[in-house]
Amino acid sequence: MSTVDGLDLSALTRFFAEHVPDFRGELHAHLVQGGRSNLTYRLTDGHSSWALRRPPLGGLTPSAHDMVREFRVIHALAGSGVPVARAVALGDAHVMGVPFALAEYVDGVVIRTEEQLDAWPDQAIADCAHTLVDVLARLHAVEPAAVGLADLGRPEGYLARQVGRWYDQWQRVRTRHLPDIDALHEQLARACPPESGASIVHGDFRIDNAIFASDDLSQVRALVDWEMATLGDPLADLGLHLVYADPSFAPVLAGEAASTSPRLPTPADLAQRYATASGRSLDNLGYYIALGYFKIAVIAEGIHARHRQGLTVGSGFETVGDAPAPLAAAGLHALKRNA
Repeated sequence: MSTVDGLDLSALTRFFAEHVPDFRGELHAHLVQGGRSNLTYRLTDGHSSWALRRPPLGGLTPSAHDMVREFRVIHALAGSGVPVARAVALGDAHVMGVPFALAEYVDGVVIRTEEQLDAWPDQAIADCAHTLVDVLARLHAVEPAAVGLADLGRPEGYLARQVGRWYDQWQRVRTRHLPDIDALHEQLARACPPESGASIVHGDFRIDNAIFASDDLSQVRALVDWEMATLGDPLADLGLHLVYADPSFAPVLAGEAASTSPRLPTPADLAQRYATASGRSLDNLGYYIALGYFKIAVIAEGIHARHRQGLTVGSGFETVGDAPAPLAAAGLHALKRNA
């Protein structure tokens, strides 16, 4: 039985034997590259494969690493028209020290880097981006109560809570003083608009959190990384998705983020696509974009802090610390444009 950082395979084997009906024997696992927060592993017994998600080794932002929430959401969304992996089992901290979520392993293509994106022709890339936005609109059209998620969160006051929550996280993870973070927090709190509506929000919607069909980027086989899902303002999902197109985000993924590729449709094009697919007004979109910059700046700082402490697993973390300052500056600029 191989040893894998972050997993206790002996404990997991006992868990599988009790909770996974089609488990046939010895487990093998490897880390799936690409994650910068929660850790994702592919596990196999030689016959079947599963995806296991667990919190990072140094959980400095516990509210952003909720495995119970992730499992509950993908279980609830099965059959909703939103593509998700089949939920298999939820493990608590008694198994290997941290909670974890187990789902079926979905075969397909994950586009993480510009190099991977560049292997596809222009039309396939456009189809990929437009399909993602259509899936986002489909998620936002799901009635939470109809899938058992009416109590997933409190939509009222969502934006103000997001501003406060991510600033609180900043206080937890900060490794230096960045004046633009404080300024962005102050302006977001002061300019907070009424919510545009309420829906299930993914919380981290971007191209590399989707699994596409191997031969067709217009087909999303599963959305992944649901640990920040809640009920809230759907335009926060859209704003964050558009922020990921900014080259300022690239250092978070070692300068190779597929979402920053100039071959993707422009943020304006994607915003219009979402407006058409969802029927929602995009009033105050600049505020939601600024909130997205704020959130990603704080998340990047948290990753940077874990890397400084030697608590990251995998490679490509050396550049993450370069991202928070320009992301915060871009957030301030987005607010100015929205004024």
